[in-house]
Amino acid sequence: MTLSKIALAMCCVGLMAGAAQAQESGTLKKIKDTGIISLGNRESSIPFSFYDNNHNVVGYANDVAMAIVAEVKKELKLPKVEAKQTPITSQNRIPLVQNGTIDIECGSTTNNADRQKQAAFSNTFFIIGTRLLAKNSSGIKDFADLKGKNVVTTAGTTSERLLREMNQKENMGMNIISAKDHGEAAITLHSGRAVAFMMDDALLAGERAKFKDAKDYSIVGKPQSYEAYGCMMRKDDPAFKKLVDKAVGDYQKSGQAQKDYAKWFQQPIPALGGVNMDFPPSAEMAALWKAPNDNADVQGTK
Repeated sequence: MTLSKIALAMCCVGLMAGAAQAQESGTLKKIKDTGIISLGNRESSIPFSFYDNNHNVVGYANDVAMAIVAEVKKELKLPKVEAKQTPITSQNRIPLVQNGTIDIECGSTTNNADRQKQAAFSNTFFIIGTRLLAKNSSGIKDFADLKGKNVVTTAGTTSERLLREMNQKENMGMNIISAKDHGEAAITLHSGRAVAFMMDDALLAGERAKFKDAKDYSIVGKPQSYEAYGCMMRKDDPAFKKLVDKAVGDYQKSGQAQKDYAKWFQQPIPALGGVNMDFPPSAEMAALWKAPNDNADVQGTK
């Protein structure tokens, strides 16, 4: 073999080794070295991510996370990948992704331009509209009815930002209560300390389902935004994002996403004592299942 051929062969070997190393860099290398993927979970984002009676993490977003774990295990050819669950909040979820405490968070996190500066997002797994949960007897039918009233939302969410912007821009004189999580916000509404709870419509359906008098409450108001939920991970790790996007896309196109949606949103949920969200899929969800994407700019059906 001539020197030129030897040099060419060595170059090719080097390129292949470099590609393999790149493929196993960052999060994937961390998972392969430890056999552990660290997942961030919400404690009360029903029915996306919450604890059942045995303190196990369950929900629609957790089903998405398990599809990702399965794809990671397959890609890395590992006999087992341990899914380590870490509870997170609206306020600490981004820092915990950034500092490596969790590798990926699948809960009820909106993918938007501001957050994309701090983290990366997977293909969308859910599309929501931000609306209001109110007691039928309250007279609250839309956002204009909130003038001068106590309104609760969850701290650190896009609903909190939208509500405060509305309050200032339209001089509505609302007293905005920022709860630590969705469960606390729902209690604030149910106790009468607030006339309405602003949040993502699917989450409102989940909180309403926990009320013994759920029939006395309705989800009302014109959506103030349509938003895309994605699984959040560290920026600048394209290999991991590519794998996650494939896992979410395959999960949706296979029909499993539709089956799991029905399980959590249209059927009695054993983990919640048999309550039913009674929340059929929207036109936006049907379109998403057919054409998975990671678009943050979601347009609702007019």
